Amino acid sequence: MSAAGAPPEPGTSRSAVRVGVVGLGLVGGSVARILHDRGVEVTGYDATATTRAAARAAGLRVVGDVAEVCADEPDVLVLAVPLRAMRAVAADVARHVRGATVVTDVGSVKGAVRDAVRSAGLDARYVGAHPMAGTEHSGFEASDPAMLAGARWAVTVDATTRPDAFTSVLRLVTGPLGGTVHVLTDDVHDESTALVSHVPHVLATELLGVVADAPVRDVALGLAAGSFRDATRVGRTDPRRTEAMVTDNAAWVASALRVVVRDLEQLVRALETNAPVGEFFDRPDPVRAATGGTGEPVRVDLDDAGTWRETLTAAGARGAVVVDVEDRAVVVA
Repeated sequence: MSAAGAPPEPGTSRSAVRVGVVGLGLVGGSVARILHDRGVEVTGYDATATTRAAARAAGLRVVGDVAEVCADEPDVLVLAVPLRAMRAVAADVARHVRGATVVTDVGSVKGAVRDAVRSAGLDARYVGAHPMAGTEHSGFEASDPAMLAGARWAVTVDATTRPDAFTSVLRLVTGPLGGTVHVLTDDVHDESTALVSHVPHVLATELLGVVADAPVRDVALGLAAGSFRDATRVGRTDPRRTEAMVTDNAAWVASALRVVVRDLEQLVRALETNAPVGEFFDRPDPVRAATGGTGEPVRVDLDDAGTWRETLTAAGARGAVVVDVEDRAVVVA
């Protein structure tokens, strides 16, 4: 048996047909449920007894601790715990994981998670992952297999990522999880999600806060309709979850917020001086017109140890997605 941080050599792991999920909240519970519904053998664990009971009542196989999940030697072990708990859970997994198990996660910040798994000695087993799916609700009771249907996923790699571990996660995500994958570096993921997820959470929270402090709060809420509802939905998320997400991606979030603050201050000055404001409202036109088209398929040979990671992450940064996973190659377009 190999040590916790050193799984068998590439090519010796099984295909991803058995999965362990540690953390059965909104995303972890949804992952476990969709896999169960699609006939994948899945074992779950959550630190909260009431969550374990709810998951068992929903028909999932749930065990009593991390050691039991690892003892099954799942092909892929998904860490779906809150970001603030990731370091401790990764260390617990490292004490018990064995065999050819590949470790992945569903965290919304990838650099911080990689630091946690690296500190635990799990580098050789780890492939980062993040589904761009969720709601303002939390907990197993809010989980829903439909939430992940057709979801966009980021799968992140670095210089330590093994090709066989990478393809195991790709097959799981594009297969029974039904996702579409962008292969990225941790930094590109974290910068991108700061823009399209973390900063929107901050702005939604701020809008709720402005209304909360306003002397006309009650009538404003009485008049609120679709635009306020849509703009503030994610601001109704558990504030501690949002806080952890934003602080663990602090550098990229702060950088993006400086741009937001600059632009809003310029708009305020223009409004106060009756200056033109058309540029502010026209600036998003390229995004409004974006079609999301893809390019010609490119086959990337995973046996080319010197370039496969760079080729795939460069394509991912241009918006390309995985369209096929072969034994020793990945096709993106």
